[in-house]
Amino acid sequence: MILEHILKPSWKPSRYISDYPVLLGLVFVLFLAACGGSAPAAPAEVTTGMQGTPPEQAPGTQTSPLKPAAAVDSGSSGDPASSTAGGQTEAASDVTSEVASIATAVPSQQPSVPEKTSAPSNSLPPTPTPVPPPADDYSGPVGGKVGDRAAEIKGIKAWLNSEPLTLAGLRGKVVLVDFWTYTCINCIRTYPFLKLWHSRYADDGLVIIGVHSPEFEFEKDQANVTRATQDDRIVWPVAMDNDFVTWRNYSNRFWPAKYLVDQHGEVRYTHFGEGKYAETEKKIRELLLETGAEFIGGDMPLPSDQTVDPTYLDNRSAEVTRELYGGYERGYNDFLYGRGGYFKQQAYYDNPNKVVDFESSGSFDPHQIYLDGPWLVGPESIKHGRATDGHQDTLSIVYSAVSVNAVLTSESGNDYSVRITVDGEYLTQENKGEDVIIGSDGESYIMVTEDRLYRVLANSEYKLRERLAMSSDSPDFGLFAFTFGIYKKGL
Repeated sequence: MILEHILKPSWKPSRYISDYPVLLGLVFVLFLAACGGSAPAAPAEVTTGMQGTPPEQAPGTQTSPLKPAAAVDSGSSGDPASSTAGGQTEAASDVTSEVASIATAVPSQQPSVPEKTSAPSNSLPPTPTPVPPPADDYSGPVGGKVGDRAAEIKGIKAWLNSEPLTLAGLRGKVVLVDFWTYTCINCIRTYPFLKLWHSRYADDGLVIIGVHSPEFEFEKDQANVTRATQDDRIVWPVAMDNDFVTWRNYSNRFWPAKYLVDQHGEVRYTHFGEGKYAETEKKIRELLLETGAEFIGGDMPLPSDQTVDPTYLDNRSAEVTRELYGGYERGYNDFLYGRGGYFKQQAYYDNPNKVVDFESSGSFDPHQIYLDGPWLVGPESIKHGRATDGHQDTLSIVYSAVSVNAVLTSESGNDYSVRITVDGEYLTQENKGEDVIIGSDGESYIMVTEDRLYRVLANSEYKLRERLAMSSDSPDFGLFAFTFGIYKKGL
């Protein structure tokens, strides 16, 4: 009946919209019968974005990182044209063309697909493809490289904030192994981010283990490390790696250094030094999602790296003083002799580890340590060589930075003060560091009460080549290192 109406000149397709499925099927069968063909095979399954069924994405989540959204994977050549079995024959009849033109006039019954938009950078990634656990008879590399089975935490003198832990016992958790030492300025700058990750993700299965590998001998003292963790509010487990056993097992070379270990014990991400906090947090989220963790408030903003002081960026002559060590074992001997000739080298060579009288020339090159008076240069530090009734013995540097910090100790354990001046003037509220005290007479000084890093200068903007001088009347005055910063705020 439908064909009869089609053959009539007065036939209009709009009258038989409801009959289109029957019409198309009938014409298609007649066409095949006329050509002697058979029905085409069903098209092969085509997937986009990732293999398998992509997870449902909540609004604002990212597309799959496994493949671009436009990628086609048919399980064969990867060519989109090859994903359909059979294909259209070259000799199509006029009837087929006419039916096809009619069919295109019919509104599609499929819902429209909304255009994909980029997700915010701080949104949660989709559930990643699970990573299979290593075989029980795993014989691959063990260490700290991405892809290694993470080396165990071994050779630990003491555990703080926790009972002894092992990575094997933490299977199913995501572990952030963080190598640090408590006077390291670069490590201290990462504390706020470690605290943020601990507060956000500990309940979802993130375990931070701070592997404390000491830079100086006094940092091996458990009481010192315990006090530092308490003062700086470090609440996650801390392993004291005094003999660098775990450090060597990871082939580590830096403070700070971060190794992210997945639920199966594999190293999946590493980062050395400061920065890349957003990148690290994204990786933490990804590995936690692999465990099946569900985040509440997945739109939490990702952290940003510290802001560099704009006056430093705007200064075409800007420079930054690198870390300066006091001791002769640090491999930076050019800061103490042979470069500038600012003290009696022969006296130093003839009297190693003994008090020697030094005298600066009065002309100070930048980024070096200058001494005046009797001092002892030891393996790790410079120590004042006598008790005085004034501040005639000085230790000076010409620095370029926003902030200056100093690692100071007291060998006897007695408290002492260190007077601080810049270009011959006492510090003020505008440039003093957090640990500097301004006396009633205007004198600026630091009270050294424990072995740690002290915040000496905190300028409001970048300073180029100012002379910082430190002096004390105590023979306990000992300096291990200077560190410098160029951030708008902070150390």
